[in-house]
Amino acid sequence: MPQNRPALQRADQEFDVDLSINGQTRTLDDDAVDPAMPLLWVLRDVLNLTGTKFGCGVSACGACTVHADGEAVRSCVTPLGAVAGKRIVTIEALGSAAQPHALQAAWIAHQVPQCGYCQSGMLMAAAALLAKNSNPTGADIDAAITNLCRCGTYPRIREAIKTAATAMRGGAVVKPGTKP
Repeated sequence: MPQNRPALQRADQEFDVDLSINGQTRTLDDDAVDPAMPLLWVLRDVLNLTGTKFGCGVSACGACTVHADGEAVRSCVTPLGAVAGKRIVTIEALGSAAQPHALQAAWIAHQVPQCGYCQSGMLMAAAALLAKNSNPTGADIDAAITNLCRCGTYPRIREAIKTAATAMRGGAVVKPGTKP
């Protein structure tokens, strides 16, 4: 972000918002956004980052989970102005097809995805958990992963998180398409 400018700048009712999205600085002006606009719609409609999903719009389901300065936040109820100047990470930056994040590899190995709609939010919530707790218990996982899954794959989600935690601590790495 420009060094001499605040993250949210107002002048005569005009404003610019500086955001770090997936490691790239983006400046959004008042022609495109309003500081009260939910971050979810900025990501999806303005920046065309559609991996983050709309599920409920009231912070209940977690499909819209992203990271703001390393914290899992529900982007459907987070105003753009509240994250000005913060580092935002979306599912698009978690891993890649060539180099999946340990969670993505474990998700595939444990056959977690069913319909897939909640998966980006689940993965982002799990990544925030593992960034803070490298060896979570089942209770830790249940407390951190409050996302809703219509398909009911919660037991597989817990196992995938434990598998990813082991891999991230230097244990056995699970290759996508293989059984743990």
